[in-house]
Amino acid sequence: MPSHDHNFKNLFQDFPEEALEWILPEALQTYGPVRHIEFIRQEPPKHRLSDHHLSLDMPILFRFDRHQVILWLVEFQEDKAKFSIYRLLRYTTDMAESHPEALVIPTVLFTDRTRWRKTVPKMIDHQFGNRCFLHFEYIFLKLFDFKAKDHYNSKNPLVRILLPKMDYTRAERGEVFRHALIGLFQLTTALMFEKYTEFIDLYTGLPEEERETIYQELSEEQETAMITEYFKEKGIQEGIQQGEKRLLCRQIAKKYGLSSDEITSYLEHLKGETLLELSDRILEWDSFDQIKSWIQQQKKSPLEQ
Repeated sequence: MPSHDHNFKNLFQDFPEEALEWILPEALQTYGPVRHIEFIRQEPPKHRLSDHHLSLDMPILFRFDRHQVILWLVEFQEDKAKFSIYRLLRYTTDMAESHPEALVIPTVLFTDRTRWRKTVPKMIDHQFGNRCFLHFEYIFLKLFDFKAKDHYNSKNPLVRILLPKMDYTRAERGEVFRHALIGLFQLTTALMFEKYTEFIDLYTGLPEEERETIYQELSEEQETAMITEYFKEKGIQEGIQQGEKRLLCRQIAKKYGLSSDEITSYLEHLKGETLLELSDRILEWDSFDQIKSWIQQQKKSPLEQ
């Protein structure tokens, strides 16, 4: 699975309005419904060629029914030690300069599940006498500050997907997994369900036997029985793919005089039509180096990401 930050970027790209509704509901209350959403380039222009790149996690431009424009800068931080309020200030002023029509709102979402002994700076305030020379703040959001059980029945799919990153005891993991999965199933499309079951599984960290117990319980409930049908079908498809990989592995080993152990890691990320295409390539190419080069190209392809 991609990096932690990449997981959250994907989540906000798929549910931008739901994210705004949860984190900044006053925007919708004040400006009305969202008319248009645009994900803008992540890297603000450099002031000098020697400047380091300032890569923004998630700049989202919202245009509302009442013609107001908000540029929402969302930064995801798994490690608070890497956060810099001064870097965030530079991001904010750069984006405000390049989008003068927009109200720029910086937000930082801290995603680690740990209790902090010391918080991060939340404000810069430079004053002298009765004059303010610089004041900067941002929306601070730490997922671990939220009690997962308080959001079990949320109607916001983003919140339900994020349950595993909230606060709960080890004994509550099963319920967190259950409510996140049910929410994902009931509140999103089949495509989003398939995409984010892995997210929920990864961050809940339930042992396989506990997951199987929950799947069994869900299969006995009329409203959630289809969830287990999905996982059965997925298991069958994965089994077929594993069989195809084993067959390809034997074919490659035999043709190029290699051991299966040398080949297995190369096939790990391939699936579907790519496996079928590889079986044709084996017949055409005389060198395993050609196979390796082709596999590397598939890993770089958007279809395999």
